[in-house]
Amino acid sequence: MNKAIFKTCIIFLSLYGTAFAQTPNWQNLDLAKDGFFGISTEKAYSELLKGKTPHAVIVAVIDAGVDTNHEDLNTVLWHNPKRKTFDNGTYGWSFIGSAKGNVHFDNLEVTRQVRQYMAKDTTKLSSSDLMAYHAEKRDWLKQKKEADEMVQGITNFKNWLDHICQEMGKTNPTLADFKAYQPKANEQHVVDVMISLLSKEDDFAKMKKEQIDDAIAHYKESADYQLNLNYDPRAIVGDNYFDSKQRNYGSPDVNGPDPTHGTHVSGIIAAVRNNGIGINGVADDVQIMAIRAVPDGDERDKDIANAIRYAADHGAKVINMSFGKPYSQDKKAVDEAVKYALKKDVLLVQAAGNENEDIDTTANFPNRHFLNGKEAGAWIVVGASGAHPDSTLKASFSNYGKTAVDVFAPGVQIYSSIPGSKYAYFDGTSMASPVVAGLAALIREYHPKLSAMQVKQIILESVVVTPYLKDRCSTGGVVNAFNALSLAAQEDQ
Repeated sequence: MNKAIFKTCIIFLSLYGTAFAQTPNWQNLDLAKDGFFGISTEKAYSELLKGKTPHAVIVAVIDAGVDTNHEDLNTVLWHNPKRKTFDNGTYGWSFIGSAKGNVHFDNLEVTRQVRQYMAKDTTKLSSSDLMAYHAEKRDWLKQKKEADEMVQGITNFKNWLDHICQEMGKTNPTLADFKAYQPKANEQHVVDVMISLLSKEDDFAKMKKEQIDDAIAHYKESADYQLNLNYDPRAIVGDNYFDSKQRNYGSPDVNGPDPTHGTHVSGIIAAVRNNGIGINGVADDVQIMAIRAVPDGDERDKDIANAIRYAADHGAKVINMSFGKPYSQDKKAVDEAVKYALKKDVLLVQAAGNENEDIDTTANFPNRHFLNGKEAGAWIVVGASGAHPDSTLKASFSNYGKTAVDVFAPGVQIYSSIPGSKYAYFDGTSMASPVVAGLAALIREYHPKLSAMQVKQIILESVVVTPYLKDRCSTGGVVNAFNALSLAAQEDQ
């Protein structure tokens, strides 16, 4: 077995394991009362909002799609008043589909950039473009090599594991079985990894699927689609991709081929509260506007720009953006769309990203910094926090930045809705961002006179400051619904 590839395989397995105790709704709990570093949503409802009447707020979820039939979401979906029939187009719009079908997989932006450069005569490129091309090609080659090696490494690991199970004569071995097994040559590493991953309560078959089979599928998708220069699904959409002013394209299908991510995000924001099923969303009177613009791969700037415009034109007051990438093909188009939304008093909430990088110094798009040197005011960037006030408070995967990130919010083992009226725990700043989007909506529900900028300032000024987030974000704290609504009441007088 190739030791370098095997090492990469072990790194993947260790990173994606979790030791966090799964507790539904912990993001809405209170640290002093419940022992979890949530945002005190339940405390706010019981002590500040009881008996008060909310005003419905539309929250746009720009994502991979939303399951419009989910039992905990179907009553909180926005309905487009311009559409008379209750088809998928009632609930929003997709900018990555057409009558021909839906884009499921797409390239990373770096793949698209390299492909565009390769289509040109590189001898005629300016020196700056030539430098950019070489830098992006190096990045693409590195990622492609890593994806190919991960597919090979984890596949080899799986083959060795299957052989060991065959030698044991068991299809679902336990921790005790691996401890008792006498490994032959080249098997010791595999046995050691399995012993470290399994506990007495773990189910081998479930672990194997989630940690090995799903990992192979993940990296194979990266190699075959995201990093494949010969793969370009844009013909499905049928637009003129390089015409950033084009608006009239897309599809009414907001579910798409895999709405898992967007359904989970939507549940965090607005799943029906206290209905005896599923989960409690942060906000109690929200309409979720589903806008499909994020494939399995990097979103395209043109689609994001049009998604933001669609949300602003149809009355959204909060936009959740649980996506991001290190390159931008048409930042100007996104900037103009953001400015358009800001004029309509929209608050944009963005996930910081999951690479454990300082985005003060590492490129991350979209971002609030316009090409003209100015920046978007009503824009909040959110890092992911854990459940306890200790060294694990900043999630190990979360991006950070003393100026680029504004606040942190719960993003570790968040229980929420997934397609088929089911529920699951996910990690990510993708989960932290909708916690803040939900909080912003909650403030605007009960204090509709407050502007987007006022809501942003209230959220930032009401965080629970902690030394564990010092220099990790501009406020140094975790958002708090009780504090924010208390401050909003003062501002609203």
